[in-house]
Amino acid sequence: MLEEFKNAFSRPNQGHVQLIIINVTLFLALGVVFVFSRILSFEHFFTLIHDQFSIPPKLSDFVLRPWTIITYAFTHSLTDIFHILFNMLILYWFGRLFIEYLGSDKLVALYVLGALAAGTCYLLVFNTIPFFKNQADFPGMVGASGAIYAIMVGAATLMPNYTFFLFFFGPVKIKYIVAFYIVVSFLGSVGQNAGGNIAHLGGALMGFIYIKQLQVGVNWGGWITAILDWFGDLFSPRAKVKVSYRKQEAANGKKNVNLSGISQKEIDEILDKISDGGYESLSKEEKEKLFKASKK
Repeated sequence: MLEEFKNAFSRPNQGHVQLIIINVTLFLALGVVFVFSRILSFEHFFTLIHDQFSIPPKLSDFVLRPWTIITYAFTHSLTDIFHILFNMLILYWFGRLFIEYLGSDKLVALYVLGALAAGTCYLLVFNTIPFFKNQADFPGMVGASGAIYAIMVGAATLMPNYTFFLFFFGPVKIKYIVAFYIVVSFLGSVGQNAGGNIAHLGGALMGFIYIKQLQVGVNWGGWITAILDWFGDLFSPRAKVKVSYRKQEAANGKKNVNLSGISQKEIDEILDKISDGGYESLSKEEKEKLFKASKK
């Protein structure tokens, strides 16, 4: 099993699978600590560990553990298995779709941006609005939902008419699926899980903005990709560089064409076409261009 997980994690363009593996691994690790701390009557040790991953609602507590603005998005409830199960299923379905059009790097970048936006929105609301400040006496929040909402809304913004086939409902366009989740979160923002639902809305807003900015040539997640690439280079073996030269040959009097040189304008036009008519409206040449651009 470990070998299978390792192979799945190392495959290219599988950002959604990598994120799922990280979430599940952390869930299992915390689960082991949780079980043994209960058996040994050492619950406060688990609480201490868990607090390092959950983001507190009060700003005075957050400044003492600011890293939780990221770690909470990889942590889930240990007493509700459906919390991580449904989050990972949605991440897989929408993440797979997202990667098909924009690539793995942009998926991971949006996941991180969604987590940051969701956590920031959560902190702002619970520290500025009196209604929520009076309800801020709870340990903290965990869950990938805010980051996943960013991916869901991002996918629906990019290709609103893409269709999922749902049990009992049949074919449903993803814009309606995402709209349903947003309405539910909005109504729940004054309920028992107010913090989680507020985080959902913050992540959803980031997903919309990210795609709209991408369509005009601005990549808000470029810095995240650069940081992750830098860390990846630190732990990857360096191969010896070999330089070779080739002469371009002409065939039938025609010069070879460099198909990888795709301009941002062409990408924007393709994305606009997907937004209007869906992926199916693209020609074979446009699909190839989009695929190559996603690997940049």
